[in-house]
Amino acid sequence: MTSEIPSTGRQIRTEIKSSGHLELSLVDAPVRQPGADDVVVRVEATPINPSDLGLLVGPADLSTLTTSGSDDLPVLTADVPQGAMRAMAARADQSLPVGNEGAGTVIAAGDSPAAQALIGKKVAMLGGEMYSEYRVLNVAQCLLLPDDVTPREGASCFVNPLTALSFPETMRMEGHKALVHTAAASNLGQMLNKICIADGIDVVNIVRKPEQEDILREIGAKYIINSSSPTFMEDLIDALVETGATLGFDAIGGGPLAGQIVTCMEAALNKTAKEYSRYGSTQHKQVYIYGRLDMGQTILPPGVGMAWGVGGYLLTPFLQKIGNEGRERLRARVIRELKTTFASHYTQEISLKDALNPDTLKAYNAKATGEKYLINPSL
Repeated sequence: MTSEIPSTGRQIRTEIKSSGHLELSLVDAPVRQPGADDVVVRVEATPINPSDLGLLVGPADLSTLTTSGSDDLPVLTADVPQGAMRAMAARADQSLPVGNEGAGTVIAAGDSPAAQALIGKKVAMLGGEMYSEYRVLNVAQCLLLPDDVTPREGASCFVNPLTALSFPETMRMEGHKALVHTAAASNLGQMLNKICIADGIDVVNIVRKPEQEDILREIGAKYIINSSSPTFMEDLIDALVETGATLGFDAIGGGPLAGQIVTCMEAALNKTAKEYSRYGSTQHKQVYIYGRLDMGQTILPPGVGMAWGVGGYLLTPFLQKIGNEGRERLRARVIRELKTTFASHYTQEISLKDALNPDTLKAYNAKATGEKYLINPSL
């Protein structure tokens, strides 16, 4: 084991207190000694994904933000609405590290050959606690990056690419033939379109703004539906008739959109039905909610028939389901296409301290399409 291991490193922590407050802090956290199969990585790039914001900010009301601490180690505090505290009971009064994925350089390692082989190498990582200067983790949680790939390019190797790949995989496993995707002009949505174009799969993209339509047209997307259009439902039904899509992945979560998708799927199936049934189509229609850009209730109207499902979707259970061989197949594709299909684009690169600037926090928490932030803890 090499000995160049710092005793502490800066780390962002989040805590929801039972008093009804969110506290975000930048602290000096201890860096543990690596075990035999562990590596110590200097984190040089870690993205801010919506899944990270769910832990970092949760349901806090950022209009109530106040600052304390020091300039070097800031602390932010915000109110958590009383109604949201019931859902936060399991994490109350626990200071938690944040950041699902990242990339950096291995600066030290345990004694095993696998760990020693990574010293000085650039790796992508999955395993939490990435909003830190240093991360100690098992070699199995690391992905060796090619020599021509920078940590910035490799920082988003896992969450968005593997989630995008999981959608058509789930489609095949469940017997559907085409997809619907919301928030479709996002980084993940663009990756999904590139995958589906390459693999010959139809994907119906739902966006909210004309500029988001333009983003998708530029990469060759065929079916683009604007939910703000007065003809949204008719346009969606037409696209569903043409593609036969009966599986949707919804990043919005709250509000009417998931229900509208199921309703339009039922209407599309009835348009091509050979005979009327008072119970609706027997073809199963499924929408998976994998994000919560809207924290409101999910509204499901009548008119969806009786063969439907709306449920939650997470990447980790999917990866467990497909097993080792399936996971390695998908990871190998990500590495092969890291600079093309799975390239992530960042609009801002910030330091750990910048991430706790109130104005910056509000900006990246807005989760605006085309605005993706990258934290570089080495800044």
